[in-house]
This record gives sequence, structure tokens and C-alpha cells, in this order.
Amino acid sequence: MTGWLRGLSLVGMVLGLTGCAVFAPAPPQNQANLCEIFREQPDWYDAARDAQQKWGTPISTQMAFIARESSFRSHVKPPRQRLLGFIPWTRPSSAFGYAQAQDPVWGEYKAEAAGWFASRSDMEDATDFIGWYNARTHRMAGVSLYNPEHLYLAYHEGQGGYRRGSYHRKPGVRRAARQVAATAARYRSQLAACEAEFRCDRFYQVWPFCRG
Repeated sequence: MTGWLRGLSLVGMVLGLTGCAVFAPAPPQNQANLCEIFREQPDWYDAARDAQQKWGTPISTQMAFIARESSFRSHVKPPRQRLLGFIPWTRPSSAFGYAQAQDPVWGEYKAEAAGWFASRSDMEDATDFIGWYNARTHRMAGVSLYNPEHLYLAYHEGQGGYRRGSYHRKPGVRRAARQVAATAARYRSQLAACEAEFRCDRFYQVWPFCRG
């Protein structure tokens, strides 16, 4: 095999092993500021806006969930457990992607709302999943879509666990939910100051005549 053919073969092997992760966007540099996040990835605003209009969860809450769950990393999985303290072993769950959705509930989402081509490493599907899940939490557990702390508790514990109050025995989960609520509040305030520029993201659109 000639040198250039060997090179092409090596590239093909690398692409085959890494898959779509090669083309995944890098996490935003400034994750503390939602305006800067959307300036880096304006398509993410469109995805979150569409999910808000479809399911009712505010953009700021969706993005606060993703910041907490994955730090905006598209292909992240829970770290492997260690056998005997040093041997890489199984992962604690099947969580994957931006929203860290696990296999069973992701299957329910695809069957009920998204279709079988939805991907946990795609931001549009991740925001739609969060919107769908929170709408189910609202329907099943009566949690307001404007209460990010309790939405996150149900997201982490499941609607059944939330209704049983399982989070009361988990101070770490309660602390994480408060942090999500604080992030959502900060994101909401930031977005109020910059959202106009993302609504006018087409060359033919002029504020204030952009989509609502």
C-alpha cells in the first residue's frame, strides 16, 4: 500500500473510532454568561427558543440544566467506576450527551415525541428532550415550569421519586437543584439584555420585526 493510501486508511480509522465527536462544537468559553454562549453558538438559541414555544420551559432553565448536566459537552458520559480503586470498570448509568438523558427515558422520549433519529449529542434534540421531560413533570407532579429548582429535582430523581420526596434524603441533589435555580436566574437576567440580537439572526430581519 502506498504512503498516501495508508494515510487515508488511518484517517478513516480515526473517524470511524471517534464518530461525530470529531465535528461536535467545543464547549463555550464563558459558560457563566448566556449571551456569550449564544454568541458562540447562535443555533443553540434557536433550538432552545423552539423548545420553549413547544413545551413551555424557559430558555434560561433549559440552558441551566445543560450547564449543570454536561457543561455543554456533546458526548460526555459519567466517569467509569474503579474496581479495586484503579481498574476502569462500568459506568454508574447510561447517561449521555448534553442533557445526560439515560437510555430508558430517552427511548420513551423518542417513541412519544421525537422519532428514532433523535440524538443526545445534538443540541436541538437535547433542548427538546428537557422541554418534553419538564412538561411531563408539570403534568404528573404539578411542578411549575417556572420553578427550575423543583424541575431539576424531578429531572434528577424522576417524577415518581420526586413525588415520594426521595430528594429529602439527598443533600447533594438539593444543593445541585439550588445551583441550577441560581444559574437559571442569572441566565434569565442576561438573556433579557441580549435576546433581541438572536431573534434577528437572518439578513432580512430587522428589530423589532423579528419572530417573537
